[in-house]
Amino acid sequence: MSMSSSLEASPFQIPKEVKKQGDIISKGHKNYELMLNLQLGIRHSVGRPGPTPSLDLKPSAFNPKEKVWTRFPPEGSKYTPPHQSCEFRWKDYCPLVFRTLRMLFKVDAAEYMLSICGNDSLRELSSPGKSGSFFYLSYDDRYMIKTIKKTEVIVILRMLSAYFNHFRQNENTLLTKFFGLHCVRLTGAAQRKVRFIIMGNLFCTNHTIHRRFDLKGSSLGRLTDKPESEIEATTILKDLDLKFFFRLQKALNEKFRWQIEKDSDFLEQERIMDYSLLVGLHFREPSHLTPIDDGTVDGTVEDSYVADMDKLLSDPSRFPLGISIPARIEKMERAIETELIGQPTGECYNVVMFFGIIDILQDYDITKKLEHAYKSFQYDPASISAVDPRLYAKRFRDFILTIFKEDDQ
Repeated sequence: MSMSSSLEASPFQIPKEVKKQGDIISKGHKNYELMLNLQLGIRHSVGRPGPTPSLDLKPSAFNPKEKVWTRFPPEGSKYTPPHQSCEFRWKDYCPLVFRTLRMLFKVDAAEYMLSICGNDSLRELSSPGKSGSFFYLSYDDRYMIKTIKKTEVIVILRMLSAYFNHFRQNENTLLTKFFGLHCVRLTGAAQRKVRFIIMGNLFCTNHTIHRRFDLKGSSLGRLTDKPESEIEATTILKDLDLKFFFRLQKALNEKFRWQIEKDSDFLEQERIMDYSLLVGLHFREPSHLTPIDDGTVDGTVEDSYVADMDKLLSDPSRFPLGISIPARIEKMERAIETELIGQPTGECYNVVMFFGIIDILQDYDITKKLEHAYKSFQYDPASISAVDPRLYAKRFRDFILTIFKEDDQ
């Protein structure tokens, strides 16, 4: 099929300004003290002297019982500073492993502390996720902090050694990067435990993300059902909302296909399901595009995009997979609303893409097995999200590798 890039940057109206996500957690906010606890704890964990990290960790470092409790009284102690929050206890899970992961991910300890524990407050996303988890963003958008359940802590500790080795062996893995696993235990009248994990934020970029998609390869309940006028830049769209194929340069597409296979194999082996490919699209500004006689776009295209595309064509290996990828998307049309994949139209747009695999802490436990059994009586078993990890991985792979295509221009 012959295709030509649309001279419009986007199939919808691009907002002139997109507000930063989340609400600043200031004094008086219901989670203000929890934020202070979290910042004090991370500063303590990262700043605490420890052995020099080595990529050759002993098996004992991955032991789920490898954790450190620290008490934080308001008046301070031999190991902790005085603070203005309530007394709490802080737990570090497998601290040496996460210290080593931060080294592997080339995270500078001082910058990490400054991002999360500096003078600026965290931002809380306005509503909890489907699981009931709350999300917080560091002031510079580099890190996302998610509250998680005890069952998810068990899952990550179970798979931590395999996860560590997977990152060592796959520099282009699309899996979520984890930087720390912690727990705050509040004392006094409000005794409770809050467990949370620190992750990289895939959308930490100077590019405005105009559209976000959470893609699983299932169809049941995978439609936001919002009219275009109500879709905001921060709206998370789903499989049946997707109206595009993604077209990557040949070498990059081959690298992407290979990595999706490796990552989904890993998740299948670890009995993980319900994960998604998170995709962010930045549509190029139309003011920089002018037509020439053959229907293509001349040299007035935005310089940075051309430079990036030139670098991509000359050496795709220079682009980290999933981060700031110059690409094109092709509009898709569905014959019926419930079919996952429609037909290509030849109508294309220039974009910058971001993508990665998220939500990788759900194992196929008894709850998910019961959900699968119950929904299978009412719906096509192939359409539901909760399926055996082997079937989930195959369905996910098949869907993702169908909507991502080689760009033949």
